[in-house]
Amino acid sequence: MTEILVLYYSRKGSTAELARQVCRGIEAVPGAAAKLRSVPPVTADSEPSGEPVPPSGAPYASLDDLRHADGLVLGSPTRFGNMAAPLKYFLDCTSSLWVSGALAGKPAGVFTSTQTMHGGQETTLLSMMLPLLHHGMYLVGLPYIERSLNETRAGGTPYGASHVAGALDEPSLTEHEKTLARALGRRVAALAVLLSANVRAGLNSS
Repeated sequence: MTEILVLYYSRKGSTAELARQVCRGIEAVPGAAAKLRSVPPVTADSEPSGEPVPPSGAPYASLDDLRHADGLVLGSPTRFGNMAAPLKYFLDCTSSLWVSGALAGKPAGVFTSTQTMHGGQETTLLSMMLPLLHHGMYLVGLPYIERSLNETRAGGTPYGASHVAGALDEPSLTEHEKTLARALGRRVAALAVLLSANVRAGLNSS
């Protein structure tokens, strides 16, 4: 099976719900499987502050999860137009993967959640793309042939899936937001399956 790592940080549940929808999209692709992982919170000293195993939700990710994945979908809430510190801290610790080129040539997508409609969704998505580009990953977005991208009045961007939580921090996604999150998962998974098949074919021919 081609494994896609869905890696996220979520504080109030919205980003976690997007991650679950991304997983549903991945699982809809024949030959693909989703692996859901989160990252621990950090302290003001930028050191991990969580227990080795979270009290609830997805297990924490390790570098091996990234190394062995055939694709990656990365999610974070918005923090002043940027990804949240816990996810940034985790990515900052991936230099060994960068040196070895472990992620190069693998597909990746991004998703986010904000409280307000114009709360920095697109800049947050772009901020998550930057380290993935440095790792040599292929970035996958959402094209406008996805009908929901034209019809949504909440979350959804061509740069990746998103959710607008509103003043009450509502984690429930609209139907368009769910559809676009699943579409992102399908697109990353489909490309990963294709790339993995090409790699296997090359190995077999040699």
